[in-house]
Formats: sequence, C-alpha cells, structure tokens
Amino acid sequence: MGEQTSTQFPPEIIEQYAGQGIDLTALFSAGHLGTRMGIQITHAAPERVVGTMPVEGNTQPYGLLHGGASAVLAETLGSVGAMLHAGPHKIAVGVDLNATHHRGIRAGLVTGVATPVHRGRSSATYEVVITDEQDRRVCSARLTCMLRPVTPNAQGA
Repeated sequence: MGEQTSTQFPPEIIEQYAGQGIDLTALFSAGHLGTRMGIQITHAAPERVVGTMPVEGNTQPYGLLHGGASAVLAETLGSVGAMLHAGPHKIAVGVDLNATHHRGIRAGLVTGVATPVHRGRSSATYEVVITDEQDRRVCSARLTCMLRPVTPNAQGA
C-alpha cells in the first residue's frame, strides 16, 4: 500500500480545532488503523465525509475486498463526520455499526461517502455508501456514534 497523504479538512475546521490545541492532521495520521489500511479522507465536513481505500492489501483469502475492511472505512468516515458535528469539546465513539455487502471486488479503489441520518447532542448516525471505480455499490453501512465530553486523556487515547 502507498504512503497516506495528509487528511484534508476544511481550513475553518482546522482553525476551530487548533484554537482548542488539537492538531487534526496529526490526530488522523498517528498510526491509526485507517492509515495502515491506506484510507485517505479527501473531503471532511459535518454534512459529508468522503474517503478512499485500496482493495489491494485489504482482501480476504478468496481475493475479494474483506468485509471488515469495508467496515473500517465506514466507521472511519462516519466517526469523522460525527466528530466534526460534535465540535472540539466532544469526542465521537462508535457504538453501533451495520454493514451490508452487495458486491465482491478484487482490485482498484473503493470510495466511501458518509452523510448524516441524525445529528443530536449526545449521538450522531451516519449512512455510508461504498462504491467501486465504476460507481457500483459495494457496501451500505450505518454507524451510530456516542458523543462524549473531552477528558484530559481523550485526545491522546
């Protein structure tokens, strides 16, 4: 897998978090699972998060994209959306993930798009649609995150 480029966030979001002493780019490139799987977030806002992941290196024994890899992509994108919705004083923790796999894929890049279904004060739910390079649906997922207040250890955990 190739080296991950830095996660892209809108400048106003980076500034908002920087004002709270949080470096979003460092937070999302510090060895988390998404980095090891080659996930790249290409757009991030509370209303829509888009990211890609290579199929290569993320397959099951039969050479197909592993369902767990699709789940990691979905949870990553939905969690970023929930975090951006919650703001810098809360963290988003995934508590429920459902993924339905529609089609096997053996090569290329998949793209996930997370959009909100519900955004409240204590929870947020995102629908994530993952498609292949021909824009065919590979997976439909739904993630619910609990929004928790930031504690001194939360940003480094």
